[in-house]
Amino acid sequence: MTFRVLCASLKGRRTAPHSTHLFCNRSMGMEWAAWALSVVLIAAGLAGTVLPALPGPALVLAGIVVGAAIDDFTRVGGWTIAIVTALTALAWVLDYVAGLMGARRAGASPQALTGAAIGTVVGLFMGFVGVFVMPFVGAMAGEYVARSSHGRAVQVGLGTWLGIMVGLIAKVVLSLVMLGIFVVALIW
Repeated sequence: MTFRVLCASLKGRRTAPHSTHLFCNRSMGMEWAAWALSVVLIAAGLAGTVLPALPGPALVLAGIVVGAAIDDFTRVGGWTIAIVTALTALAWVLDYVAGLMGARRAGASPQALTGAAIGTVVGLFMGFVGVFVMPFVGAMAGEYVARSSHGRAVQVGLGTWLGIMVGLIAKVVLSLVMLGIFVVALIW
């Protein structure tokens, strides 16, 4: 919803004399606050491409939509938002499919997939390295519980981890492409 549309819908709903809605007063401070929100959402989204607890590409998209709404979608129009939305969906699909394909190709058991998911969550509490290492450890432990074979567990853990990393790289690249499209639309 653009600022103009929001303000038009709020006219006549004032609760006190001389009150205006926050977005209707297009002061410079409000515009800076909106840009700050856009930047924070995009930064959190870029972090979320690596950290599994945050929906990275969706946050980048939200930041881009906020940035586009600041000037009523004049510079960043509907086609740009549609393309960035499609890239967001593609990033989500590639992330999901890459992890599953890596696990399937390695012949992972359901326990290995569960272990990789648990390892990913545990890795969040272990810092940046934990995010990358713990999915491998979790998949390996899950496969070992399922089949009690060290060699097989390492093979499945590695295959699952490689799939997760391919998905992560796809998310990072697509999120940076989304950001590039947004910046080009802003300055073009």
